[in-house]
Amino acid sequence: MVHVEKIGQGPALVLVHGWGLNSGVWAQVQMSLAENFTLYCVDLPGFGHSEQRVNSNIEAWAKSVAQVIEEPAVWLGWSLGGLVATQVALDFPQQVKGLITVASSPRFSENTQWPGIKSEVMTMFTKQLATDFSLTLERFLAIQAMGSDSAKRDIKALKAVLDERPLPQQQSLHDGLLLLNDVDLREALKNIEQPFLRIYGRLDSLVPSKVISLVDELSPKSEKVIFKKASHAPFISHGDEFIAVIKDFMAAV
Repeated sequence: MVHVEKIGQGPALVLVHGWGLNSGVWAQVQMSLAENFTLYCVDLPGFGHSEQRVNSNIEAWAKSVAQVIEEPAVWLGWSLGGLVATQVALDFPQQVKGLITVASSPRFSENTQWPGIKSEVMTMFTKQLATDFSLTLERFLAIQAMGSDSAKRDIKALKAVLDERPLPQQQSLHDGLLLLNDVDLREALKNIEQPFLRIYGRLDSLVPSKVISLVDELSPKSEKVIFKKASHAPFISHGDEFIAVIKDFMAAV
C-alpha cells in the first residue's frame, strides 16, 4: 500500500514528490499550504514509508497513487512526480480537478528533437546506482540544485529529507530512472482537459528552458509560471512565491 499523510483543511491538494526523495520534501511549504488546503502527501511506491514497489510502468505507478486518495483533488507533481500526476489525470480524470506540474517535462530524456537529460548522464546514474546508490542520490541532488542562487542551502534541505525517512528501495530507484528515461507523454498532453498549470525554474538543468515553449505548443490551454532565479526545486528556493502561485491556481479551479 502506498503511504499517504493527510493534513490541513480546505480543498484537496495531492503532493507527489520526485525521484530519490519522499513526501518530506514538501516540509518548507507544507504547513503554510495546510492552512488553506487538505493536503495528501504521498510517498511513491518503494520510497519513504511506501514499502511496496509496483511494476515499472507509469500506468502502474499512477494507479497505485490514485487508489489511496479518497476525494477529487488538484494534483501537484514535482519532477518525476509530474509524470505520475499527469498520468493520473489521463487515467482517472474524475479524480483530478486540476493538474500542477513543477520542474517537470512530458519527456525527460533528450533526443534530436527534444531537449532533456542527456543519455550519457542517465547511463551514468544507472551504472552508479548498481554500485553506490548513496553517492548516486547525492550527485542527483546536486544536479537538482545546480544554477540556483541558494544551491548549497537547497542541497542541504534536500539531504535532510532523506535522513528523516527510510531510504528508497534500490529497485524502485532503478524503476524510477527507467520512467525518466522511457516515458513520453507529449502526445497525451492534448487529452488533459482539467485546468493545467506548469511551474518551471529558468535555471533548471534537468528540464531545460527550451522545453517550456515546446510544451506551450503541445498544451496551448495550459498556464505557466517561470521562476527566473530558481533551479529544479523552486518550492525550496522560492517558497513564499511558490505558495502564492499555488493559492492563486487553487482559487481559480
